[in-house]
Amino acid sequence: MKPDFTKSELIPAIAQDHESGDVLMLAYMNEEAWNETLTSGRAVYYSSSRQKLWRKGEESGHVQHVKGMFLDCDADTILIKVEQVGGAACHAGYRSCLFRQILPETGEVVIVGDRVFDPDRVYGK
Repeated sequence: MKPDFTKSELIPAIAQDHESGDVLMLAYMNEEAWNETLTSGRAVYYSSSRQKLWRKGEESGHVQHVKGMFLDCDADTILIKVEQVGGAACHAGYRSCLFRQILPETGEVVIVGDRVFDPDRVYGK
């Protein structure tokens, strides 16, 4: 079975650390990204901003080795359990892209993660 790409060309793909269970990021896969992920064993997504395949870690070296792949009951959401190389999944330098917590009482935003790397050094911006 594979994702139902007839519903949408892009399917949400959640990357989760295979050991800790931490949710690292949400991205999207098209059918080509799905197929390459299966054959390569490394997470590949589709970048809608760049309009091309995004091989996670191609610039930073922070690749994701696939340890397991799961589909939801409607085959329109993917969960990828990964080994995150380099300690960070987020291009902003954090382990998880979900490093901002919103406090429900006040709406205040609190940074709950530690920066693992300096994105200016890694990406040269």
